[in-house]
Amino acid sequence: MTMVTVLPMKRRQALTTAAFGLGSAALAACSGRRETQNQVSPAMTGGEQPRIHWRMATSWPESLDTLYGGVVAIATQVGKMSGGHFEITPYAAGELVPGLQVLDAVQNGSVECGHTATYYYIGKNSALAFGTTMPFGLSAQQQNAWLYEGGGNEAMDRLLGDFGVLGFPAGNSGGQMGGWFKQQVETVADLKGLKMRIPSLGGEVMASLGVNVQVLPGSEIFLALERGAIDAAEWVGPYDDEKLGLWKAAKYYYHPGWWDPGPTLHALVNRSAWEALPITYQQMFRAATSEVNLKMLARYDQRNGDALKRLVAGGTKLVPYSKNILEAAKQASVEIHEDHGTKNQDFRQIHESWSRFREDISHWNRINQLAFY
Repeated sequence: MTMVTVLPMKRRQALTTAAFGLGSAALAACSGRRETQNQVSPAMTGGEQPRIHWRMATSWPESLDTLYGGVVAIATQVGKMSGGHFEITPYAAGELVPGLQVLDAVQNGSVECGHTATYYYIGKNSALAFGTTMPFGLSAQQQNAWLYEGGGNEAMDRLLGDFGVLGFPAGNSGGQMGGWFKQQVETVADLKGLKMRIPSLGGEVMASLGVNVQVLPGSEIFLALERGAIDAAEWVGPYDDEKLGLWKAAKYYYHPGWWDPGPTLHALVNRSAWEALPITYQQMFRAATSEVNLKMLARYDQRNGDALKRLVAGGTKLVPYSKNILEAAKQASVEIHEDHGTKNQDFRQIHESWSRFREDISHWNRINQLAFY
């Protein structure tokens, strides 16, 4: 399935090459992941790299040059390191499969790999939320610490293994915003009956507060908001939200995004396709995803501030969530986590170790970061 002639590079793979740059394969050594034991391919013994072509389905519209740009950077990096012998062609949401079906496509082998957020798939296993982010959970820096050094990657390997898939952290947007609303919401009562696009456990929290939750891919949010199919929507943050035009459809921009304090994105790989790769190509893939995991966060941190200034200057009303809503949301989060832990052994086991990690690192960060701020 994977041993085919290299195809010409698609036009979109050149869109964002310069945005992320090309880094060293030594980054893979820092990933903290277990190495897959694999025999060297016979094709390698003669000194010639095998020609392999993969397709990567994604959950992102091509217009988002940071999210989709990270995917392009992975493909570009792997191609350059392999001298063009290992080619990955990325596809925007909807080109091969719908944006919220990437895990399914990788699992059934219709594509070799994908780029998505694991919390889109909590209907398969609620514990998949931990791979991305949890309401009132870890910041981006804390999330990376948990994944690489706190057992998070190993926990995700076990979960994704049930689907015949491997996962590699491959991007983080940093702390997100709290969504766009057509009208102001000051109390929990104001939330009741609102139709809002918000996925995963954050959506479950909002639903418990009376919100009519919708789950839509990014490419569909603007039209739904503009046409009144939904009353509110969250996506990422100022830079991407500006690109999607959400400010044209809703006036009030809330913060903070308590459900997305530091969300990780993952490159998912079909296990059979991975095991068929030469070890050198596996290392190239690890290095490329590790680099994008670092650089995507840096890029969002650099660009979101300027985008927010433009939005506010253009008439967007920046509004903090009230104490009333935040306290109710936090209490609901605790109850929902407990409920999932009761029903799902995977969730309970990960939540126990994740909670200890959060408590320890939060204590340290109160000393070394919050006091400074």
